[in-house]
Amino acid sequence: MKEQLRFVSNFVFIVFLFLLLFSFAMFQGGFTSWFLFFSFLPIFLYHLGLLLYPLKKWEVSRMFSRHVVRAGEDISVTVQVKRSFPFPLYYCIFEEVYPDSLKKVDNQNNKYHYMDQPDKLKINRKIKKIMFPSVRKVFELTYRMEQIPRGEHQLNGIRIKTGDVFGFVKKEHVFELSDQLVAYPKERPVQFTEKVNSFEQGSVSSNALNLKNTNVATGIREYMPGDKFSWIDWKQTAKKNEVMTKEFEQERNNDVLLILNSCNHKDSNPLAFEAAVEVTVSLMKAIQKQSTQAGLLSIGENIIHFPVHHDLKQQEWVRKHLTQIQLSDSDPFSVKLKAEMNKITAGNIILVITTHMDTLFKETMHRLNRRTKNVSVLFIQSSKLISQTEHHIIQQLLHEGIGIHVITEEQLVKDPIEVNMT
Repeated sequence: MKEQLRFVSNFVFIVFLFLLLFSFAMFQGGFTSWFLFFSFLPIFLYHLGLLLYPLKKWEVSRMFSRHVVRAGEDISVTVQVKRSFPFPLYYCIFEEVYPDSLKKVDNQNNKYHYMDQPDKLKINRKIKKIMFPSVRKVFELTYRMEQIPRGEHQLNGIRIKTGDVFGFVKKEHVFELSDQLVAYPKERPVQFTEKVNSFEQGSVSSNALNLKNTNVATGIREYMPGDKFSWIDWKQTAKKNEVMTKEFEQERNNDVLLILNSCNHKDSNPLAFEAAVEVTVSLMKAIQKQSTQAGLLSIGENIIHFPVHHDLKQQEWVRKHLTQIQLSDSDPFSVKLKAEMNKITAGNIILVITTHMDTLFKETMHRLNRRTKNVSVLFIQSSKLISQTEHHIIQQLLHEGIGIHVITEEQLVKDPIEVNMT
């Protein structure tokens, strides 16, 4: 409807100018009047042709330099236009129609300087480029999309505007182009530390996660990615004609289950949640590098459980889930975790990653600790936004023997991130 009104108004205006000059020439007469009329005639024909020119019949395509990136990276985007009739055009303005998911920036570690003011990373992302195509049938432009945030982003359209040099005629059309851009969460280097004794006190760091006792072999199993070369049982490998590795005494009892809180609440900090996702994907990678099995229990609007075992396909599913996940409105995290507690294997090391704690959370951790005897909490929040209630809960959890490690912007802006696992 809007395009039709624009077409009618432009058409009426052009015809009005033509009739005005024609009337002037008829009533005024003389060489000058008719010279002005005939001089305007080519301009009138051009404007009429531009008005009737079918902009929507252009073939427009969008090409990414990469369709899969890490959060915070940049890509190059090329927009190409093909048209069958080379009608002369003075200018074309290209505008990318961005989805809401791209209306923020991710400048990697530096974003955590604004952890207490996450709205500063929201932007009205715009890309407008002008070209002068003249009579070319094929023309293109290239621009850079910078600091892409985590997530799956669906770009659905490009707006193209054109017109005449005087601004009498303006044409606009939105071309529907569906392209998906995937930004995986950034994987950060992780340094594991010994047990934290208090909220203020530091910890002794270690590059290794010592969860296995490799002194006593209790069995054999098939080789899995990440197993050490020294664990291979050559005799059984030759006998079974498959690569077999030794299974050690404590291997079955020291698997790690990460529990991620993605439940929204009134004081949710979206930047702290981004840090929680980064820490989760980084921990999964670091734990698996230590040849320890890891699983993930994601609790939000939906509860998604990735079991504790080595599986390359599952690793890809976990990464995809952590790419898509956002804070979602649901029942409180503690209520949902209680409902899932019976499904948690008692022998696993449990690491709860959260950005919010309350009294119900403390009670749930106490109950979980009685069940598994090896629970740690990673609390991620800006140091300025940690409430007095949360400070009190931290001290209570430590007093009850539940390991808790607080990660603030001070740690997040640096590499590696130190994490307590015991």
